[in-house]
Amino acid sequence: MSSKIAGTVDAPSEREPIHMGFVIAWLFCAAFYFMQYMLRSAPGVMVPELSAAFARDALGVGALVGLYYYTYALFSILCGALLDRLGGKAVIPAGIVLVAAGAVLFGLGSVEAAQVGRLLQGAGSACGFIGAVYLATHGFPPRSLATAVGFTQCFGMLGGSAGQFAVAPLIHGLITWQQFWWLSGLVIFVIAVLVLFVTPAGHDDSPASQGSWLKMFAPYKQVLTNPQSYLCGFCAGLLFLPTTIGDMIWGIPFLHSGLNVSYGEAVNRASMVPLGWVIGCPLLGYLADRLGRRKPVLIGGALLMLVSATGIFYLPAGVAPPYVLGLLLGIGSGAAMLPYTVIKEVNPDNVKGSASGAINFLVFTFSALLTPVYGKLLAHHANGGTMDLSTFRDAGTWLLGGIVLAMVLAIFIRETGPRGRANA
Repeated sequence: MSSKIAGTVDAPSEREPIHMGFVIAWLFCAAFYFMQYMLRSAPGVMVPELSAAFARDALGVGALVGLYYYTYALFSILCGALLDRLGGKAVIPAGIVLVAAGAVLFGLGSVEAAQVGRLLQGAGSACGFIGAVYLATHGFPPRSLATAVGFTQCFGMLGGSAGQFAVAPLIHGLITWQQFWWLSGLVIFVIAVLVLFVTPAGHDDSPASQGSWLKMFAPYKQVLTNPQSYLCGFCAGLLFLPTTIGDMIWGIPFLHSGLNVSYGEAVNRASMVPLGWVIGCPLLGYLADRLGRRKPVLIGGALLMLVSATGIFYLPAGVAPPYVLGLLLGIGSGAAMLPYTVIKEVNPDNVKGSASGAINFLVFTFSALLTPVYGKLLAHHANGGTMDLSTFRDAGTWLLGGIVLAMVLAIFIRETGPRGRANA
């Protein structure tokens, strides 16, 4: 039995059972998402080593690390279309292998290999979240989807946190930074084999699975002609920036150079933001499912982000406990995942892979384009000198403005929660 969402979208039955094959595949894909997020954030704790190996300053290393987001954004579109065309079993393991190869190349120590490796990591990582959401959509009933998506991002941000607090002592004690990348590549390759074996072969009978290969992009016409898709993508993209740029690339330099915190302490404090995501993503997803509404939770999480980020930049030292504000910022950032649920609910079910690909493309295009812009902002405000607290505050104002704009956009997003639809 089905109902219509906003008069156009078929909603699956609320009593649809759990499909364990897809759920098990989702768990392995979530493990990959943990690993790829660890690789995404790990360069932030090895900037001195990367600067020495590649003969580049911190801004140069930041630009190299940011290459990840270009291919991540581009391949999000391709991955979503391929999932709708071929299904998860054919697509997701191939993406995981790309990340494994990229990790090995990055660890070779040359600039050229690192550039190619980072591009491959971004390309393959596009299959991580999109693939996990695709599998979760097939494995879990609709009433649990927002919670499952929240737990998916929970795995990722736990990896992001580990990429800071766990990797830093690892590469400064037990192994070299190159060995870290090689071992990570091996672990990711093993996950690729496991995903290949456990993922069910079946997938939706969608427009992308029929006709010529060019038609596999046909679902994007449906997704990208829906104004709600852009509202979801731009809102989520703006809410991601404080973590993808503010914390994972510049969080440690801000704490170390701006607040004069020791390097070890800076690593621990920066890791609180992705750790907060571990709490916030499933918590806010659960609240959205429990309340039957998406928008109040989305706006509330963004408001928590704004307050905590403002405190991080502007409160005098010692006013707030050092770990609390970063943790609160991360918890509030879990709201950035709710538009991923909404975009699937404002578009037809037979283009669910493409809907996830479209929002990932929009979200990480923001990160790809604004990573070098933020670096130039820091350089501009430093005016040729050392980056100090005022430098980071001046540039950080733009991140705060982005959160405010995301809250404004959220007002215009259609409420797709069950209770919101019932009252529409």
